[in-house]
Amino acid sequence: MMIARLGTDPIPFNANSAVTVGTFDGVHCGHQGIIRRMRTVAEADGARMVVVTFDPHPQIVLHKAGREPVHLLTTVEERCDVLASVGVELTVVIPFTLEFAATPAERFVSEVIAETIGVRHFFIGHDHKFGKDRCGDEALLQELAPRHGFDVEWIEPLACDGTVVSSTRIRAALMDGDVEGAARMLGRPYSLTGRVVRGDGRGRSLGIPTANIRPLDQHKLLPGNGVYVVTSEIDGRTVVGMANIGTRPTFTADTERILEVHYLDVDMDLYEMDVRVTFHRFLRREQRFASPEAFLEQLAADKQQTLNFQPTL
Repeated sequence: MMIARLGTDPIPFNANSAVTVGTFDGVHCGHQGIIRRMRTVAEADGARMVVVTFDPHPQIVLHKAGREPVHLLTTVEERCDVLASVGVELTVVIPFTLEFAATPAERFVSEVIAETIGVRHFFIGHDHKFGKDRCGDEALLQELAPRHGFDVEWIEPLACDGTVVSSTRIRAALMDGDVEGAARMLGRPYSLTGRVVRGDGRGRSLGIPTANIRPLDQHKLLPGNGVYVVTSEIDGRTVVGMANIGTRPTFTADTERILEVHYLDVDMDLYEMDVRVTFHRFLRREQRFASPEAFLEQLAADKQQTLNFQPTL
């Protein structure tokens, strides 16, 4: 798949393109439904499959004071990797700025989609709006279609467990610890990439060395506080670990949430290594224990559950 940033990289024009536009955070099952329909039409017409997306996430740039900042399901790099895996041929990344946010939807369609990228088939999700004041919708596209020679297809929402899949719903599931529910909606387990940094060494002193992992992207979502079964690719193999997300209330009064992973079969220095942590199962909420001994007793039970776990996704 080719990736091109608008304004920086050359974008090959092809009038016979199937195009969709959106942030596509998570590239979840709903997004993939749009892309599957695009593929069907593109293959029948010999058209190129194109996704137009934005970086940073528009809600980061347009963040309003007093509102909770958006937490990403995917960085732009992760997003592009997933789009490539589902058959997209070209991803155009538009640098999202306040200036770009002021672009009228009609001008965006004319100058960027029709004249710069090229479009024969335009696909739009059921809830997607774009352009200044979110005026870009199916009605506007239908109005512009004859002028630019493309057709428009509106895609029905995709449901999971009886509820429409959305990035917002997936974020809520992850914050509640429901990583398995999130995986069903994403079509894959949730993961994040971080760098192993030095912590206070308490885990090692207790006989349970942990990797203190700091996400590479400050906007990346960290699931809700608790203990999880995770996997990572380390030294060319998949290793299982138990992760704790939280403030470690048994030992500190800190308020900063951190991610620590105790890998079950790793005997090497991980400091300064970048690792991807994939979340498979929620074991329990983080809690404060009466003593280090009680903490270690619970940890032994957590470890046994982790040893018995076999990832299915």
